[in-house]
Amino acid sequence: MRDFATFLSRFRESIADYGYYIDFAKVHRNVDAVKVELNILNSLIGSVNIESDFDALVVKYPEILKCVPLLLAVREREIYAIDADGEFRYNFAKPNQTPAQYREFMRKTGLFDLMSKHIVSNLVDYATGVETGLDSNGRKNRGGHLMENLVENYLQKAGFTFGETYFKEMRLADIETRWSIDLSAISNQGKTVKRFDFVVKTERAIYAIETNFYGGGGGSKLNETARSYKNIAQESKAIYDFAFVWFTDGKGWISARHNLEETFDVMEHIYSISDLESGVIGRIFV
Repeated sequence: MRDFATFLSRFRESIADYGYYIDFAKVHRNVDAVKVELNILNSLIGSVNIESDFDALVVKYPEILKCVPLLLAVREREIYAIDADGEFRYNFAKPNQTPAQYREFMRKTGLFDLMSKHIVSNLVDYATGVETGLDSNGRKNRGGHLMENLVENYLQKAGFTFGETYFKEMRLADIETRWSIDLSAISNQGKTVKRFDFVVKTERAIYAIETNFYGGGGGSKLNETARSYKNIAQESKAIYDFAFVWFTDGKGWISARHNLEETFDVMEHIYSISDLESGVIGRIFV
């Protein structure tokens, strides 16, 4: 029998890969989409008559407005603002204000100072920096897929083929339909909608897989996850030729170790990255 303390001691602090930090391809795509407009606005850098120059640009090239939200690190194309002069909703995709009102926006947000005072020397470079900062917010989403990607890599190394012997994001109902299996024991008689990260099909059995990694925090979410997966594992035992498999890891589990241990004690197929590295996929999916 495996020892829980040893199992937990092998959990990792992080599984961040090289692409986790910044998606530079996405950054460059987003900047390239407004590069022409940014270069037109570059003509305002160092301008001593920036307001009148801006008015002339907006009249001649109204499309320059679409890159303004990016200069403020805003993704939305509509920006709301209010002060003593009133409240305004500025649309930068389909202009809905006068050039004079957009001029007010540029002045009051500090964008005119940014350009006229040479605080920046090139808006394309500046926008690249802004996009890089905005993309850092995407780390949470990228991090959520890291464990899933890792498990998939090991499935492929073990010889499983996507769409043939392993499947992604498969619902209970789809599993039942595809292989004519009754999963009502874990679906509350069909009332629960459940989707597994992966499903592996071998000649002997169907394996439903969940994956996650918790680097820190989590609290009640981790406890609920452990309880939920414990229930699925116990309910799965009544289903012939079906098994529930859980790949999890991360130092975040230390704060919820007691709930995880309860699940570990009753769940046959719970594994860590260390288990993946030792070839567990080749041993369980037979």
